[in-house]
Amino acid sequence: MKKLFITLSVIGSSMAFSQVIIGNAIGSAADKTSVLLEFPEGQNKGIILPYTRSLPSGPDEGTLLLDASSAALSRIKYYNGSWIDLSGQNADLTSVLSDQPTNAQVSEESNAKVIIGSSTTSANGVLVLESQTKALLLPTANSTDEIPDPSPGMMVFITKSGAKRLAFFNGNQWSYWMSDQ
Repeated sequence: MKKLFITLSVIGSSMAFSQVIIGNAIGSAADKTSVLLEFPEGQNKGIILPYTRSLPSGPDEGTLLLDASSAALSRIKYYNGSWIDLSGQNADLTSVLSDQPTNAQVSEESNAKVIIGSSTTSANGVLVLESQTKALLLPTANSTDEIPDPSPGMMVFITKSGAKRLAFFNGNQWSYWMSDQ
């Protein structure tokens, strides 16, 4: 009985703090020891950031979202003590947001979140990656042209040789942040 309990405990704890791969069982990282969340290569898909109709005041640093507080002036933003615009241009999401429920139509559970890397966190967010030694490996594409129907708030890493960069789609245009390599 004791051996069974120890075996189940080891299996349970390894599953609770293991790496997560979304999209297949292999992922794209050659070295899995420093990756907390990863996606397979060549899928031409991205992560869709949450949109908000009002910017949260004082969120945790590292927060990324699609700011739809003004539907006609929507932008991708990052919080690092203050809100920083990552898209550089406006997108008109009026028609997109008309299909989405308003705050009055949906009751959001303020404590609902998914935590990867820890059993608890003090960070506020829908998806919280909590690790001191591991990171997120973004979905990749060779070019934004290869993504057939990008959604507002999409984020992807472009792996094209000589033009590696982080790309954000604000619902109207792609914005690019260049890598040093």
